[in-house]
Amino acid sequence: MTLPGGRRRVLIYSHDTFGLGHLRRCRTIAQALVAANPDMSVLILSGSPIIGRFDFGERVDFVRIPGVIKLKNGEYTSQTLAIDFEQTLAMRAAIIRHTAEAFDPDLFIVDKEPLGLRGEVRGALEMLRARGCPLVLGLRDVLDDPAALAREWDRKQALPALRDLYDEIWIYGLPQICDPLDGLALPPSVRRKTSFTGYLRRSLPDTQNTGHDVARRPIDMTDPYILVTAGGGGDGDILMDWVLRAYESGAALPLRALFVLGPFMAADRQQEFKTRARRINAAVLTFDAYMETLVAQAAGVVCMGGYNTFCEVLSFDKPALIVPRTRPRREQFIRAQQARALGLATMLDAAEAADATVMATALKQLSQQPLPSESIVPGLLDGLENVQRLAKRAMAPGRRALSAANE
Repeated sequence: MTLPGGRRRVLIYSHDTFGLGHLRRCRTIAQALVAANPDMSVLILSGSPIIGRFDFGERVDFVRIPGVIKLKNGEYTSQTLAIDFEQTLAMRAAIIRHTAEAFDPDLFIVDKEPLGLRGEVRGALEMLRARGCPLVLGLRDVLDDPAALAREWDRKQALPALRDLYDEIWIYGLPQICDPLDGLALPPSVRRKTSFTGYLRRSLPDTQNTGHDVARRPIDMTDPYILVTAGGGGDGDILMDWVLRAYESGAALPLRALFVLGPFMAADRQQEFKTRARRINAAVLTFDAYMETLVAQAAGVVCMGGYNTFCEVLSFDKPALIVPRTRPRREQFIRAQQARALGLATMLDAAEAADATVMATALKQLSQQPLPSESIVPGLLDGLENVQRLAKRAMAPGRRALSAANE
């Protein structure tokens, strides 16, 4: 059903049990869709505890579902409520389904998890499919090592969902960098549903109308600096430690560093890094909702290679040093390897990055290394344009009937 006057609705689900990646990707897609379609409104379902700290602009809003966190043993627990996980999950599933029923979208996009956290989206998917709403699974460029992903998706019954529930699968990347579904036993019907969009280009936000005071940032944005970012920060303390060690080693590093620790980094580690950063005259932020401006003005970027930071590095054409994690997923490592092979970034593995001398040398060379734009990769940043095109096609009258006929 469309809104009065022919206005259309898009619902996006992001499970958000850890970090900022899913939320930031969904927000980027939502803002691009409304920018290209004056008749469209987008609602995001998210479990992120800090979703309210982001600006969403006109015709984009969110519903915050109760948050959960993943423990080191792989189990989940309620983030803030004093109830057990199963009760939290039941509440999340009920809110998701009720929101889907009430919002009645013309398109439903699910980010990464085919059935949501522990299957919490299945009910909404089945209900919307019965109503004729097109269902799309959006995947980042890399998910994990193929063997590990096959085991995970078998356990989660993901492949039947791709076959029986979804109309389309959008991969926000390029096959020459990675095919996240490679190695899976997919039927031809699922492969026919799959489109590679290219990476999601980022642009500078309009901070003048949001109340965001860039003047309060702890660094002169007109001076060259190296940006060191760990995304959400929940697993980024090792990267911060390694870069700080390089500066503490006494090496003659030409540029000052700006560390963005991430809102999910443990408080004691944040305090440690702030103390160490002061000693080397480095600047520190815990969180900034407008990371695009920090990337755009940096002389170079040191990062773990998460999807959103990688998109920002490409979009603002910045030399980047990627130090990827390999646990619990190999996603960042695979992306970094392919980026290095294509000349889009340089990379240090854990053993190299832990050596202060090696890290210091890489930091010295960072601002002189080739820019991503010097490597020609056709369609690299066409993601948002292709998402807009695919969304328009998915919502076209009669599209559901055509999709069903091809299954």
